[in-house]
Amino acid sequence: MSEPKPQIVFDDFAKVDLRVARITHAEAHPNADKLLKLQVDDGSGTPRQICAGIRAYYKPEDLVGKSIVIVANLAPRTIRGEESRGMLLAASDMPKDGASAEGERKVVVLTPMSDIPPGSVVS
Repeated sequence: MSEPKPQIVFDDFAKVDLRVARITHAEAHPNADKLLKLQVDDGSGTPRQICAGIRAYYKPEDLVGKSIVIVANLAPRTIRGEESRGMLLAASDMPKDGASAEGERKVVVLTPMSDIPPGSVVS
């Protein structure tokens, strides 16, 4: 288990815009072995691309149509030549460079329990 991060005040947390998004297209990142390029519908009417380090855990075709939770107001960043405008939320049983007792790290993308439209606010 990883070490807890420092405590923050509610006002810091309130700055994070968490939203539901639906994956409309997914493919392997052309320049990175660990990344997938995801096109998502975040309810804004403008397609959004997110690069996510989940390639070892998910096949692109298994993600299309799934609803996920994203950080919508993260500043855009170019990752290996591709713009990423946001971050999906995922849980892991080990630190980034670690392995579980079974020898493999488990990564699970967070999804809503029920169907809800893209753009719905997570709070």
